[in-house]
Amino acid sequence: MEEQGKAYWYATLRLIAGILSVWVVVSYGFGIIFAGALNTIQLGGYPFGFWWAQQGSMYVFIILIFVYARLQSNLDKKFKVNEQ
Repeated sequence: MEEQGKAYWYATLRLIAGILSVWVVVSYGFGIIFAGALNTIQLGGYPFGFWWAQQGSMYVFIILIFVYARLQSNLDKKFKVNEQ
């Protein structure tokens, strides 16, 4: 039983690390590091880097919430720790 608990915890940590990696790339990478390159593209009359930092990253964050909830639910079912 303890081994299954460790496997569940490891899978959960991998999921969290993956979600946080996407979050870092979207917020820090696209919003700051690649903003200059993204600003060469126009979206609705605004530079894309500016739009991404102000609007696009928020859309991705909301999507990440739902993706995390779905994937964690799948992990819970796989390891039989889900709430019914």
